[in-house]
Amino acid sequence: MDEKHLLINRLKDYGKTGMYPFHMPGHKRLAGIPEMEKEGSGFDFPNPFSVDITEIEGFDNLHHPEGILKESMEWAAGVYGADRTWYLVNGSSCGILSAISAVAGGMAARSSPGAGRKGKILMARNCHKAAYHGAYLSGLEVSYIYPQFVSELGIQGGILPEDVEKILESEPEIQAVLLVSPTYDGVVSDIEKIAEIVHKRKIPLIVDEAHGAHFPFGKEFPVSALELGADVVIQSVHKTLPSMTQSAVLHWKRNESSGGPFVNEGRLERFLSIYQSSSPSYLLMASIENAVFQMERERANRGRENSRLDDYERRLKRLRRGLSSMKNLHLGGGAFGESLKGRRGIYDLDLSKIVISSKGTGWTGPRLDDLLRREYGLEMELCGADYVLGITTCFDSEEGLLRLEKALTELDDRLGWEMESGRQKMKEGEQKMEQGTQETKERKNLVSVPGNLWSGTSLPKAKICLSLREGMDGACRRILFSEAKGSISSEFVYVYPPGIPILAPGEEVTDSILGTILEYQRRGLPVQGPQDHSLQYLKVIDRTETK
Repeated sequence: MDEKHLLINRLKDYGKTGMYPFHMPGHKRLAGIPEMEKEGSGFDFPNPFSVDITEIEGFDNLHHPEGILKESMEWAAGVYGADRTWYLVNGSSCGILSAISAVAGGMAARSSPGAGRKGKILMARNCHKAAYHGAYLSGLEVSYIYPQFVSELGIQGGILPEDVEKILESEPEIQAVLLVSPTYDGVVSDIEKIAEIVHKRKIPLIVDEAHGAHFPFGKEFPVSALELGADVVIQSVHKTLPSMTQSAVLHWKRNESSGGPFVNEGRLERFLSIYQSSSPSYLLMASIENAVFQMERERANRGRENSRLDDYERRLKRLRRGLSSMKNLHLGGGAFGESLKGRRGIYDLDLSKIVISSKGTGWTGPRLDDLLRREYGLEMELCGADYVLGITTCFDSEEGLLRLEKALTELDDRLGWEMESGRQKMKEGEQKMEQGTQETKERKNLVSVPGNLWSGTSLPKAKICLSLREGMDGACRRILFSEAKGSISSEFVYVYPPGIPILAPGEEVTDSILGTILEYQRRGLPVQGPQDHSLQYLKVIDRTETK
């Protein structure tokens, strides 16, 4: 390999391009904030090689913490209001896997001797793929609850408490509930009400709060699930706080039923030791601790001069007010979330997430994403069929937020011109159609009419034929994707990010699912999952082997 093609050199070159990150990690590469690199700022990290160590004398062991790591995690638990907090160096995925395995172990412990099935979990269909992997590894049967859908934006809404209650009443064998709140797009469900419903049945509630590690630190942010009754909460510190990629935390609350805590602390710790690397990076652990320390210090500094959190909230409000006045593109939730809160299961909204919808305009999410990247040097977190998502944090510079507002305002004006031009062409085409010219008939068919494009709908309802384990481990064969209708998938299919399965192993490939996948692929969205990266083929259950 040529030295210039080494990843480290590519990263160095990228850092010089001037591209601005509206994506994770939350430290935003300290772009445009040179003072943060000064000595004493809290982010003047030394050469990483000089502090990259192993479990040497005086530095404790993450898998058997007795010294500085034990003290550090106890301190972090106090900051967040947890009874136990563990540092995760394998991301929130590791925490989700551990939480599911821990509650599955509890199910097995309560089962009668010799029982074949380990248990059943109620899981939000918009959970991250790690949740599906956890159910697979634990051999759990899964029942899905579907979020509401915000049709005007093309994003998933929240989970309704009454839907949770209805499913738990109809399926009393469910022994745990797993939800994601906030969603990637910042949608928060009514966790307090859901926790009450779940705990009445004496079963645990796990909340994937990967996108909410910042909630306790800002008065404008939603309340964390940890304060609302959840038993286990997993947060990606690196997503919205100034921590390195791959760093996360898992919080445990000693919420108790008559038989003790809803989630066994020892069992949770055991599975964390299984799923976490046995060589945890001290750089990542230091990054977690430092991020929480800096945010706690900023929280204490509220109301004082040079408060970073106060400045961020002021800049964020200004950004959202500016974007809410766009005429063609639409800011999800409006300036202050007023257009979404209380609708479609949306109990609250994280306003730090900037959702820009192009639905009904003739522009797709991928096109808007590409324009922001190529013409304005802005890299967004993700794009959907009809929207883009930007992540903001208190480490965004004022200049960066102004660049985003300017770019979107200019694109909104351009889009308005294109839409008006398209309407005029349509009108001219219709006038010539009246004259019966074949030429204009053909032209009309080529005109892009605003709103006539396919648009993403709510998550297609899964038709479950086999368990995840049976679907993934069963005998399979490879067939053309376009001919997969009616087959039972042996693979996941999802758009990544965010990594929410459209199709999971053991599920039938229905018309709706096939159409959604093919349309996402046609639109250029990052469809992933199958072993065949070209998506020409899909592995399906070989029914001849099961007869």
